[in-house]
Amino acid sequence: MFAQYEDSERLDKIEGLEESYSPYQDFRLYPSSVTPRIQLGMNVIKPAKPGLLLIQLHGWHMSMPKPQRRDTPNESSYLIVQVDMRGRAFSQGSADCNGLELMDIYDAVQFARREYKDWLLAEEPAYLEGGSGGGGNVLATVAKFPDLFAAASALYGMSDYAAWYEQDQTGEFRDEMDVWIGCTPQEDMERYQARSGLHLALNVHTPLYITHGDGDIRVPVTHSRSYIDEMQQLNKGQLVRYDELAGVGDRGHLAHIRPEQSLRVEVESERNRSDHQAPIQLPLQGKLLVGGYVYTKYFKLQLDSVNHLAELLYDVEERSVQLTASADYPYYVEWADGTVVSGCCMQVK
Repeated sequence: MFAQYEDSERLDKIEGLEESYSPYQDFRLYPSSVTPRIQLGMNVIKPAKPGLLLIQLHGWHMSMPKPQRRDTPNESSYLIVQVDMRGRAFSQGSADCNGLELMDIYDAVQFARREYKDWLLAEEPAYLEGGSGGGGNVLATVAKFPDLFAAASALYGMSDYAAWYEQDQTGEFRDEMDVWIGCTPQEDMERYQARSGLHLALNVHTPLYITHGDGDIRVPVTHSRSYIDEMQQLNKGQLVRYDELAGVGDRGHLAHIRPEQSLRVEVESERNRSDHQAPIQLPLQGKLLVGGYVYTKYFKLQLDSVNHLAELLYDVEERSVQLTASADYPYYVEWADGTVVSGCCMQVK
C-alpha cells in the first residue's frame, strides 16, 4: 500500500503505449472529458470475485506502478484502479497541480464503472486513497467532487500548497509548482487556494482517514494538523479520523515506522471504508466553494479557469445558482438532465 507513495523515483515518459490485458490486471487507456484528444493511463487490478471500486493515486514525482501481467487476483476485495495523472509516464497531456488532473480521477471512475461493471458489486460506493502528492490530491478531490467517494484515505498529504511552497527546503517541489500552477503564491494566492484541500474544506462530506508522521520533513505534519483544525472550525470534525504517527518520518514520509504503526494505518484505513458504505447525499440547497470547478450528482459547474475561486449558493429544486468571486469570472453549469446554463460571477470586493 505504501511503497508507491514515497516519491522515490520518477519514471521516464513512455511513448506509443498500447492497452494490455491479463486475467487479473489490465492496462487501459481512457479519454479525458475536458482535454480533447489526450489519452490517460490506468492499471485495473481485479479481485477474486466482484467487489467495490478503490481508486489509488501516486505521489508527486511519480507515476502509477508499471503495468504488468497478473495471473492471480489481488489480495483485497476491491477492484483497484491505479490512476496515472496527466503528463506522467503512462498518460498524455501536461502535468498540473490539482487542476485538470483531478478531472482525470473523475473520468477514471466513470470509465471503470462502464468498462468493468461485471467486476463491480455496485457502482457505489467508491473509495479513494493516496499518499504524499496523492494525499494532497485526495484532500482536494473530495472537495471538488463532494459526493463521488463514500470514504477516502489521505496519507501524509499536503493540504495547503502555498504553505508547502514556502516549506520546501531544497526546492524539489517549488520548481514544479512554478510550472504546474504557473506562478508563486505571492504572485497569485487565489491559484493556490483553488487547488488546496484546506481552503476548500467547506465542501467536504466524505469521511476521511488521515495519517501523518510527526517527523516528516518533505510534507510537514502541520498540513494534517491545520486540516483537522479547519474541519473542526467548520463543525465537520466528525468526518475525520486522524492518526499522528509518533517518531515517524524524516526525508522519507514513513521513515522509522514500526510494524505495529504500519499495521494500524492499514487497519484504520480499511475500517474507514467498511464503516461507510452508503453513497454521499448532498443537501438540495447549500453552499460550496468552487476551486476551478465542482461536480456533484446534481450538476457540473466549471469556471473559465482552474486558477479561479468562487463561492456558490445552489438550489436544486429551484434550479438556481448564485456565484460570487473576486472578479466577474464566466461559469458554465450542466444540470443532471443535460440542461446547460452559463453566466458570470458577481464581483465582490
